[in-house]
Amino acid sequence: MADEKLTPITPTRVAQELKTLHDGRQSGKFNANEYEHRFSRMISELRDRQIGGTRAEIMAALSPLKAEGTISDGDWKRLVKQLGLA
Repeated sequence: MADEKLTPITPTRVAQELKTLHDGRQSGKFNANEYEHRFSRMISELRDRQIGGTRAEIMAALSPLKAEGTISDGDWKRLVKQLGLA
């Protein structure tokens, strides 16, 4: 079986997914363990598929989430480090 290159995910889509995770955590839909599981899985999938765009485009889409508190400082550091954006 030939290696298939997966289509990169847009920075906007990543921001939407992070917002969905945040909203689920805030509403009680996801407890701490479920949130952690989903966040970790998202990072893993992003490493496999990658995020489309330049570093500047990616950071422009994601940085407002940190500024508005959608993503915690700890999760932000983890996200950018594990995706090679730090």
